[in-house]
Amino acid sequence: MQKNRLGTSDLLISPIGMGTWAIAGQGWEYSWGAQDDGDSLAALELAVERGVNWIDTAAVYGLGHAETLTGKLLRQIPPSRRPLVFTKGSLVWDSTTREISHSLSPQSLMTEIEDSLRRLQVEVIDLYQIHWPAFPADGDSGGIEDAVAALAQAKAQGKIRAIGVSNFDVIQLERARSVTDIASLQPPYSALMRDVETKILPYCAASQVGVIAYSTLQSGLLTGSMSRERIAQLPDDDWRKTRSADFQEPRLSKNLALVEVMADIGARHGVGAAAVAIAWVLRNPAVSGAIVGARRPSQVDGLLDATRVYLSEAEIQEIAPYLPQGMGTNVPTSVA
Repeated sequence: MQKNRLGTSDLLISPIGMGTWAIAGQGWEYSWGAQDDGDSLAALELAVERGVNWIDTAAVYGLGHAETLTGKLLRQIPPSRRPLVFTKGSLVWDSTTREISHSLSPQSLMTEIEDSLRRLQVEVIDLYQIHWPAFPADGDSGGIEDAVAALAQAKAQGKIRAIGVSNFDVIQLERARSVTDIASLQPPYSALMRDVETKILPYCAASQVGVIAYSTLQSGLLTGSMSRERIAQLPDDDWRKTRSADFQEPRLSKNLALVEVMADIGARHGVGAAAVAIAWVLRNPAVSGAIVGARRPSQVDGLLDATRVYLSEAEIQEIAPYLPQGMGTNVPTSVA
């Protein structure tokens, strides 16, 4: 695959990276339900074999389990093919109650970095990101400068190569960048979530801040394999079933109509709806890379097909009437 430089860092990344939220397993608040670790590792290894060169994870995914899985992957792959590892901090949990909370405390972040290094079994993390400036998102965003300063210290110590942020708005980005160089922003961006197009993506493009988009497939809704019947059969511990408005009416019917259009366009290119949905995100020049997730090896190639799809202006206009009115939906209640 071609490589894109991530902001002003020295990291060169493939247009698609593999996310690990969906494969984090059960037993935590934002689980996608039961997941076989063998399937997860096989899917990640196949993606790397196909040319993906970065894995995006987070300490909180599975309360450490996703990072542990990523560490196992790194040990299975020869050093010459090992992917870059991106992870996130600021969401912490109580080991007894498993309740998730938020902290931008420098001491907490430095402890989180050490814990992530241990779970990943690496000496340096390629990109370390502040997961949220505040959580829930409407909370107090104080402490950004001190948090970023702590990451700058960790970088100087050789524990991380580059610093990123996730779910920051423009003002919060400016506060972070007043302390040190910020290589990237990780915002939600899909055909159903377009709020970032107004201010955030133009700001990042002008400021040379890389963008790695998450929820590009809207938690699986834009893959072409999701139906009303399948949604109804999702396990009760799958957060999408009860906490995502996009998986419920009145949005669901409109969203499935969009998927049908993407599937029709994909058929012309010899790919599925998922590849079209990802290509729609990658068409934006501000986007450095898109995060996708696969729970089984059989899903990988259909996602990576996006790298060979170029959407014409006519096809973009064909999709446009099916997009949400205004600038899209708000960020879902999730830890993504």
